[in-house]
Amino acid sequence: MPGFDGANLPTPAEPGASPAGARNGRIIFLNGTSSSGKSSIARELLRILDGGPYFHLPVDAFHAMRARREVSSDELPHLLRRTWMGFHRAVAGMAAAGNDVVVDHVLSEDWRLLDCLGLFPARDVVLVGVRCSLDELARRERERGDRPLGLAVRQFHQVHTHGLYDIECDTTATSAVDCARQISDFLPQRPVPTAFERLMVRLRPDLLGIAPGSG
Repeated sequence: MPGFDGANLPTPAEPGASPAGARNGRIIFLNGTSSSGKSSIARELLRILDGGPYFHLPVDAFHAMRARREVSSDELPHLLRRTWMGFHRAVAGMAAAGNDVVVDHVLSEDWRLLDCLGLFPARDVVLVGVRCSLDELARRERERGDRPLGLAVRQFHQVHTHGLYDIECDTTATSAVDCARQISDFLPQRPVPTAFERLMVRLRPDLLGIAPGSG
């Protein structure tokens, strides 16, 4: 382009690092089964949280970007894994650039949490457990009609097996508005070490230079 000299481009940073002078963004990480109410809570958080502005990054949006073509049963698991891995890296990139984000996730496979632990700055993650009763999950699935029946039930005993959260909420009888308020009220008094920091020690000591079993 005539007269373009690149003078206004940002200074390149190391991969995973924030631009010069910028802070890492906060990652509010909502984990729960399908139909547990994560997206509804995320929308309310964007409305009430100060600072930011926050961005809502739902994994469903990444799946929706994919071309609509038939995929073989052999190829599908690899395709889904690549999609999840790309989603994790997009979240990490947004936060590294200084953006505050709200993520809704389903930690129904162990590798997903391990991957996130290797990508997200543990001190900047607020890990939120979003719970809901089995009966209510089944009712919501029937009412929504856009999820395979039984999906939430299959995920129910998998998504919370890591056991640690900064804060938990239960949407069985609590509205998304009230859950979002609970999270917002919790943020200024969040204790350290964070749940992600404790999970790092337990599950990814290799990233901390800790010998397995010594923590």
